[in-house]
Amino acid sequence: MAAGLIPCIPLHYLWRLFSARSPWPRLYLKWAGRRAGLRVSIAGAPLKDHVLFVSNHVTWLDILALGGATGAIFVSRDDVEDWPVVGWIAGLNDTIYVARQARRQVHGQADRLRRALATGRPVALFPQGTTDLALLPFRPSLFASLFPPLDGVRVQPVALDYGGLAAEVAWIGAEGAGANARRILGRAGTIPVVLRFLAPVDPHQAGDRKALAALAEAEVAAALAASEPAAQPLYAGR
Repeated sequence: MAAGLIPCIPLHYLWRLFSARSPWPRLYLKWAGRRAGLRVSIAGAPLKDHVLFVSNHVTWLDILALGGATGAIFVSRDDVEDWPVVGWIAGLNDTIYVARQARRQVHGQADRLRRALATGRPVALFPQGTTDLALLPFRPSLFASLFPPLDGVRVQPVALDYGGLAAEVAWIGAEGAGANARRILGRAGTIPVVLRFLAPVDPHQAGDRKALAALAEAEVAAALAASEPAAQPLYAGR
């Protein structure tokens, strides 16, 4: 995973030098996911731009899987910015940092997310706010970035489905980041995951941020409860 950074970093800055959108963060996330054991399949059709992906959050592997599949930039809690190496890599992908516990800052944080969506870039948000094996309630605060609705921007719920391995790969409880990474990277075998891209939602039709959050949560819950074996392989070979 570390070796994959070596060619990506100079090429990323070269793209940035010419003010072009860099493909290298996405390619690196895809590479890192493979090295971590992920075998990603997709079901449904992900939107390419002007979209806010919202999904359940099971493990840090979600970022590698969803980022590698879509090229989205992520919304993350602000303490990640200070993590050694990880925070720097996240910054290369233009991560939007938010202080999720600071209610007074919600409006400003929503504005930052809104500006990113207005550029057309795909953005990914884990609205349950933390990793867990169970689907937790979607917090409506950052859905405020979509109101008043932006022309052409839609919300696409995504169900991240690890099947029978969900309990094994989930990052829950008091387990530290380092301990979890060692456990996941040290396990034998691969980790299949299906990204189920559900029907996009127009914020105009949802009405408000609370209704939109509840609708997206219900769609993800229904997809996780359903049995949908058919999926299109995204990454093939070793």
